[in-house]
Amino acid sequence: MKRYLAIDIGASSGRHIVGWEDNGELRTEEVYRFPNGVSETDGNLCWDTEALVSHVKTGIEKARERFEIESLSIDTWGVDYVLLKGDETVYPMYAYRDGRTEAVIPEVHRRMAFSELYRRTGIQFQPFNTIYQLVADQLAGRFDGVTDFLMIPEYLMYRLCGAKSHEYTNATTGGMVNAKTGAYDPDIIAALGLPDHLFHSLQAPGTCIGEYRGIKVLLCATHDTASAVEGIPMEGNAPYISSGTWSLLGVKSPRPITDEASRQANWSNEGGVGYTRYQKNIMGMWIVNRLRDELCPKKPWKEITAEAEQSAFEKTVDANAPAFLAPKSMVEVFDATLQTKPISVGDYFRCAYRSLALSYRDAINELEQNTKMCYDKLYIVGGGAKNAFLNRLTEEATGKQVLALPIEATAVGNLKIQMEAEA
Repeated sequence: MKRYLAIDIGASSGRHIVGWEDNGELRTEEVYRFPNGVSETDGNLCWDTEALVSHVKTGIEKARERFEIESLSIDTWGVDYVLLKGDETVYPMYAYRDGRTEAVIPEVHRRMAFSELYRRTGIQFQPFNTIYQLVADQLAGRFDGVTDFLMIPEYLMYRLCGAKSHEYTNATTGGMVNAKTGAYDPDIIAALGLPDHLFHSLQAPGTCIGEYRGIKVLLCATHDTASAVEGIPMEGNAPYISSGTWSLLGVKSPRPITDEASRQANWSNEGGVGYTRYQKNIMGMWIVNRLRDELCPKKPWKEITAEAEQSAFEKTVDANAPAFLAPKSMVEVFDATLQTKPISVGDYFRCAYRSLALSYRDAINELEQNTKMCYDKLYIVGGGAKNAFLNRLTEEATGKQVLALPIEATAVGNLKIQMEAEA
């Protein structure tokens, strides 16, 4: 019986999940879990590259102790990358929440207007997109001697097998891949003055790129949301929310939608496995996780949601406002935003959950308007799917049947792609 290893790494934790087929059903078992997070280095927010590599290898050994592994693959969040000088890693590895791109955004849009960038790529504006990070590196002189840039999952797999790969779904998150051709857009690269030797042909999910200790190393859909969508046991085509630190809300589309209405509403056209993920990156569990860190770090989530349900606080905030992106104090932002200050812990969390549900409603209304489609179901996967109170609020706000699947959808999609590639 062949067994496969999915290594799924998010902004706050990573997990190694072994999967295999048993009587036509996918069975999974988590064999290793580890913490992740940003740290501050010289005033910037960065990822600990070596800790990630160490945890990846430790988890593989845990899997090998119990199973014979046929292949493995790694998925992570998008937009972030590592620079290389040959085989030498360039430090630090900046995190997307770092503010270094703010000053360069006007310069990027001077070189090529965002309307033109969107027409070509269909990628929504986010201040941390790869395109802005690369220009920040360029202006800081970090390209001297640089031979490669690898998105984080491809970098981690490079550290395993030595292959410098460039997977399609993850590359699309950066804002430089042409939505029609599925390749890096040479006109964008030229307009920005970026070194063209950094931009290679993109590889499809399922490609084998090497081996690590006798285990095949494959590319899954290395952007975690792309793998998550593959992991949803969906009937027909319906909107989804991949609910984690961020909420990725979207629908599978047979073609990119890059019209003016989509640009104005900041919708994205990211790569999927044979389709476009027409989706929007909106606030997710980050907002409640930060509240918990400040207000009640040791209180179980079950108690927190119970207090939120019992609260009568009815005020809400715009959960997608820039102030909530990376504040030093999430509580202070809530207090400053609300005219009526919450009194209890339950008040804060009720406000946060209701605000998230309303942001989902607004995004689905835009989705239906832009796609000229009406949907009656909404699939929710990821960590947020476990929150029954938020799911109920979402169902009430959107008027859709919420199908909450508290499964490791990203790992399932990662495994599914590996299995299909090896079939």
